[in-house]
Amino acid sequence: MTRSGERGGGADDEYTEYVRARMVQWRRTAYLMSGDWDRGDDILQRVLTDLYRTWARARRADHLDALVRTMLLRRLIDERRLRWSRVRLGTALPERPTAAADPTDRITLVGALRRVPPRQRAVLVLRYFQDLSVEETAQAMGCSAGTVKSQAAKGLATLRALLTPSLTGN
Repeated sequence: MTRSGERGGGADDEYTEYVRARMVQWRRTAYLMSGDWDRGDDILQRVLTDLYRTWARARRADHLDALVRTMLLRRLIDERRLRWSRVRLGTALPERPTAAADPTDRITLVGALRRVPPRQRAVLVLRYFQDLSVEETAQAMGCSAGTVKSQAAKGLATLRALLTPSLTGN
C-alpha cells in the first residue's frame, strides 16, 4: 500500500520497463556526448538515479525521452565544470605487472629468432618487439604492407615450429 509521496510497485515496474527499453540507446548517447564509455556510463548512472528519484513527476512529461536526453546533456556539462574532470590520468591503462620471465625462456626465444630467415626476423622484430604497425614496418623495410603481412605470418609459423619442441620438452 502506498501513501502520498511513496513509490509503489507499479511505479517501480513502470520505471524499470521504461529504462530497460531505452538503456542501449541512452548508453550510446552518453558515450557519444562524453567521448568515453566509462565516463558515459557514470553520467548515465547518475541520470538514472535522478530520474528514479523524480519518476512520479517525470513520467507525466509530454516527451519523456527528450527530458532524459536533456538530463544527460546537463549532467555532462556539469561534470565538465567540475575541477577534477579536467585532470587526465592518461590515455591508456598502465601495463599490469607480470610474473618475472624465466631467463631461459628469453634465451630460447632469442636463439630461435636467430634461426628465422633474415627478412622474416626483421619483420618480427619491427612488428612485435618495436611495436610498429604494418604500414610503419613496410616503410622501414621499403616493401609493401602485403609483404609485411606474409613475412610476419611465415616468420611466426617458423618461430612456432622452432619453439614447440623446446616448450613441450621433446
